[in-house]
Amino acid sequence: MRDDPPAGDDARGGSGRRRRTPVREQTPVQRALGLLARREHSRKELSRKLTSRGLDADEVQVAVDRLAGEGWQDDARFAENLVRSRAASGYGPIRIRAELSTHGLDREAIARAMDTFEGDWPEQARDLVRRRFGPDVGEDLARRRKAADFLIRRGFDGASVRAATRFDPDD
Repeated sequence: MRDDPPAGDDARGGSGRRRRTPVREQTPVQRALGLLARREHSRKELSRKLTSRGLDADEVQVAVDRLAGEGWQDDARFAENLVRSRAASGYGPIRIRAELSTHGLDREAIARAMDTFEGDWPEQARDLVRRRFGPDVGEDLARRRKAADFLIRRGFDGASVRAATRFDPDD
């Protein structure tokens, strides 16, 4: 016969419950740092997330201002990272600009971030079409239309779409 502990007791003779230390409420700065530790956030996005979690809007503004002043939060750095990330994921400049504007960035900040892109949008569109539709997309009109629609949905401009889908036998 096994010597099992009575129900509700663990092997050490306790009741199986852990002692809980009282949870201290985090300050808005601590909560904001927790979000920024995971990834970059724009000021607008960070403020929205913190207020949606029940924090006072004035305290949130003070916390975000403090973190921005100390270099923990930077809209320019956020925008540059977003441009790099979205371009690497196959999105075009129109889509990226639109997404940046939803994060509360002004036109100058968006233009500066877009200027940091070191690639060539038409070439990126061509590579995307080659990977998705194959190298001979330009010969078939239906496939060219599909590729063009795909690039437009991804946020590429007309010049990039034409460059990526035109038929050039010397390419």
